[in-house]
Amino acid sequence: MNADDLARRIVVRHREAGYLRLELPAEIGHPAAVAAIEAVLRQVAGVYRVTFHAAQRRLAVSYDAHVCTAADVARALKGCLHALPGCSVAAPVAAAAEPAVVALPAKLTPALQDAAHQARRAFRQLRSRIEALRQPKAAPGSLQAKLQPMLANALTEKAIINFLNDLVAFYLVKVHWELISQRWLKDPVKYANAWLTVFYLMFLLVRYRKAIAAESSQSAAKPVPAAQP
Repeated sequence: MNADDLARRIVVRHREAGYLRLELPAEIGHPAAVAAIEAVLRQVAGVYRVTFHAAQRRLAVSYDAHVCTAADVARALKGCLHALPGCSVAAPVAAAAEPAVVALPAKLTPALQDAAHQARRAFRQLRSRIEALRQPKAAPGSLQAKLQPMLANALTEKAIINFLNDLVAFYLVKVHWELISQRWLKDPVKYANAWLTVFYLMFLLVRYRKAIAAESSQSAAKPVPAAQP
């Protein structure tokens, strides 16, 4: 069987930003082939978790959407099909144009290549630890079970953006405090442009916070769909 034909039989069951779930054909659904596929996908920069559900022959891949895309995962998977153990698959003619792993430029020195591999490994380990913290496994009612959801919420993108916005606001107040206390408050008419700028920035900040709160309330009101393997 040709690798291209086998790749066309891989069905995408679910796809979203940072997550891809595929159904593998029976020819590559055995443990040896799956282990080889997982080893290849974990080498793709940005991929931090690969899970295989043997009963449904479904492969779930979690990755950082800012580092790689679903196309990168698909190219890596297709590139390794002809070399899977226990499968008689012919190598595709254009396999050289689609490498299984994102290769580093040839002009990089061995030291830079080693540093890049170490950085990718450290990034995957960090993402795995963060994901472990966001999935509480402690006993119900324990202190760890109470702190883990708080930590998970603090590590979301919106929480980080809110913290940075507050940090910038406090920094601007600190930098302009002398002007505010010594000039702007004493002569507000003369410095009306400065006050208008302050009010406008506060308006933008409040409107952003209200939009975030409304979005969070709508998300909480939606029913949580049942998890699929």
